Amino acid sequence: MEWKSGYAATNLIVVGKTPGAEAILLAGNDYLSLARHPRIVDAIMTTLRDTPADVLMSGVYVQHLEVQQRFEAAVAGWLGSEAAVLCQSGWSANDGLIQVLADNETPVYIDIAAHASLWQGIHSAGATARPFRHNDAASLSALTRRYGPGLIVADTVYSTTGDICPLADFVEVAESQGCMLLMDESHAVAVRGPSGNGLVGELGLSDRVHFRTFSLSKAFVGRGGVVAGPRHLMEYFRFVARPSVFSSAVLLHELAAFSAALDLIREEDWRRDALHAKSDYLRRGLKAAGWPIADNDAPIIALPGGSEERTVQLRDALEAEGVFGAVFCAPSTPRNRALVRLTVNALVSQEALDHVIAVCAAVRQEMALG
Repeated sequence: MEWKSGYAATNLIVVGKTPGAEAILLAGNDYLSLARHPRIVDAIMTTLRDTPADVLMSGVYVQHLEVQQRFEAAVAGWLGSEAAVLCQSGWSANDGLIQVLADNETPVYIDIAAHASLWQGIHSAGATARPFRHNDAASLSALTRRYGPGLIVADTVYSTTGDICPLADFVEVAESQGCMLLMDESHAVAVRGPSGNGLVGELGLSDRVHFRTFSLSKAFVGRGGVVAGPRHLMEYFRFVARPSVFSSAVLLHELAAFSAALDLIREEDWRRDALHAKSDYLRRGLKAAGWPIADNDAPIIALPGGSEERTVQLRDALEAEGVFGAVFCAPSTPRNRALVRLTVNALVSQEALDHVIAVCAAVRQEMALG
């Protein structure tokens, strides 16, 4: 089967070349460059070597493990929340929490660009989605006045474009209309706020945002998720959320890795400083080269490609020069608004960033993009 545009459907658009040893990899979410950090590796290996084998059972059966309680308490304290629950993924955190908070009589006000896991949670809960315009507090306010108190859900930093949520405005709407507020901080924790405790912490809103979720597969360089909020509801979540009940528990060596990562995130502010400096440098260079880069300070930079075919051409042109980003297309973006996302990390070199800027400048001219 061939696409009308001439490239194979089996390519799946997002799959390009295999990067070589010299490739510049700006496709992942290891913002603080913690993957394979010796402290994390040592924590994993020590746990595998020195502790009994894990019991592979539902998360509800092992949630009283002392090591899990310690990690959850540490996360809650770091976030400024009453309690936190370890989940099997960021997806299960969002899906499960909305199941617990909403039902078929609950309006759920959701940013139109919110992560798919938040939309899935609304579907799983049997609730009614009331989408509002992206990052538009006036649109949100109008809907809440029309449909009444409910649950507001959004991302604090959007994974595709790096857009930053106008969180203080959303808090004002939630409080004025009697709504609960759930914010997905997957691309904000470790990157923003005091000791990396997210945009909520950065803005001093920890006591005004009811629930926070995030994936542990971004800056925490593992596989898992977290839900944080009021203590009594967190305990209820453990035993009622379907992903918690019907998914296998996070394993001990994974917990050890998350604990080591949390310590590094809290201790090493220089990684965040380096990340922001390098993100700003790359953004300025790409803007100077004519790319229409979003005006934010996230380490996520989207190069618009337009149609899927043109975005594949953009991807291939970048990869031919050793620059590897991540292709986002429908359903992650609106159709014909596909893009190549570049994500900066703390240890990418100045030389590499200069090469990326030069390559992007040349490709934009050659393809008449931007």
